[in-house]
Amino acid sequence: MVKWIVLAVVLFALVVLALAVRPVVARLPRLRRAVVALQRRQADAEALREAAEVLQVRAEALQQRAELAQDRIELIKAKRGR
Repeated sequence: MVKWIVLAVVLFALVVLALAVRPVVARLPRLRRAVVALQRRQADAEALREAAEVLQVRAEALQQRAELAQDRIELIKAKRGR
């Protein structure tokens, strides 16, 4: 008799566990799609960050060239002023 009670309790616990796990398992495909979308966005953000770094380096180089050109213009103006 005790075996039947223990078996019933174990079966009841397994049924409760299955009912608790069922909604989570049902959401797995949506969660997987969300993970893939987030990974794609992360890759896009990384590519944008790298492009921004390249642009920053180019902007700094252009700034140096502009300063050099400005210095040369001032030198030319100073020579003409003599």
